[in-house]
Amino acid sequence: MSELLTVEQAESMTTEQVHDLYRRYVSRSQVSLIGSFGFGRDLVDHAEGAWIHLRDGRRILDFTGGVGVLNHGHNHPRILAARRRFQEARRMEVHKNYLSPYVAALSHNLATLLPGDLNVSYFPNSGAEAVEGAVKLAYKYHRGHRGTVLHTDIAFHGKLLGAGSLTASPEVHFPYPEIPGTDTFAYDDLDSFRLALERHTSTAGECDVYAVALEPFSASSLRECSPHFLREVRRICTERDIVLIFDEVYTGWGKTGALFHFMHHPGLVPDIVTTSKSFGGGKASISGYIAREPIFRAAYDNLADATLHSTTYYGFGEETATALEAVAVAVEEDFPGRARDLGERLGKGLDELAARHPKLVRQVSGRGALHGVFLTPGPSIPSRLREKLPTSVAKDPQAVPKLLTAAVVSALYRDHGILTFFGSNRAIALIASPPLVAQADEVDLFLNALDEVLAQGPARLLAGLVKEKVTG
Repeated sequence: MSELLTVEQAESMTTEQVHDLYRRYVSRSQVSLIGSFGFGRDLVDHAEGAWIHLRDGRRILDFTGGVGVLNHGHNHPRILAARRRFQEARRMEVHKNYLSPYVAALSHNLATLLPGDLNVSYFPNSGAEAVEGAVKLAYKYHRGHRGTVLHTDIAFHGKLLGAGSLTASPEVHFPYPEIPGTDTFAYDDLDSFRLALERHTSTAGECDVYAVALEPFSASSLRECSPHFLREVRRICTERDIVLIFDEVYTGWGKTGALFHFMHHPGLVPDIVTTSKSFGGGKASISGYIAREPIFRAAYDNLADATLHSTTYYGFGEETATALEAVAVAVEEDFPGRARDLGERLGKGLDELAARHPKLVRQVSGRGALHGVFLTPGPSIPSRLREKLPTSVAKDPQAVPKLLTAAVVSALYRDHGILTFFGSNRAIALIASPPLVAQADEVDLFLNALDEVLAQGPARLLAGLVKEKVTG
């Protein structure tokens, strides 16, 4: 039997040792994919706020916001303190025979912060689980008498079989089996939504749709639904007794300038809202779905069905205690206001860059601390790079925008020490998603670096990516 590795040994591994173990025990393809970029060959020593500190002493500005997880930044001191108190007091984690004061308090706080009668919460571990729990609740609310759930044509709700059935992003390209009864409509398109409803309404007027799953702001596409669209969908769902689910896994806890994005629209209340990512303060894997009281009571609030939807790790103690503090920080430090300030500076700066680089920047969009830059496809893929690409990638119609945006990501990291990423939905965008603890000078640092990178032009950017791929 091989010697078991300790935490201390893991922390002292070289990059080569980590890559070797990944290839042998995790995924060779992950090493090839991530190792193509500079950050795939670096190891992190520690992280704080908006900064990652590498083992070689370099500092990296993290402008990914943990892909939605790090509204609080890395290792927020209040989050660390809350977890330390929990551990030092030897609090009990989870036990199905005891009710949890942390679950009780967290549910109360969510009900206090959310509008209307969004009062009843359930806390699994991931965003996809929250989406699946919400859809399952909607199906049970209708006692199985309806069989269709609608989602949009750019939806990203997760990668589990159920949540993946409602995801319409090319990122999930393999044809996994799907839950029955899913159908799509065009994002932010009322006519398309009405047509989808008609497809599932009998000549007698009986509607078969039990739920509509919708992202009010699509983080993967940087698009948002208009107020008119959202209010009309809400009206129609109420009229037809359809459970309206708002997926705010990414956009919750202030990211776009409101506590939840739908709260930009006073009086608009979904039947269920899902949350995850920054809900755990960057330290806990926790998600939640919060339902209007009549929906939950009708579905599950009886002795026979009280545990019909449950999981071993529901309301894990340290996770819910962490979420309690994360929510308090988001409110007390005014994360929505911080996002609005960051968004104003970021949006103005990106618009100025688009005007300075009109041949390379096609569009800028976003809100709050979630913006994106869509690049104009430049030259074809260089032959030296094409030879190194998998056939599926080389034939991808989005290959040029992906590679060009990847080249910008690579140059920002290599030449300026700034970590970014790109979305991979129908259109490819360089995402600027700073943590909400980022400062104005850090936004300016990103904007100045992006200006210098874009000034290189597409040919030099792609050549830099080729060089990094070859020498890496």
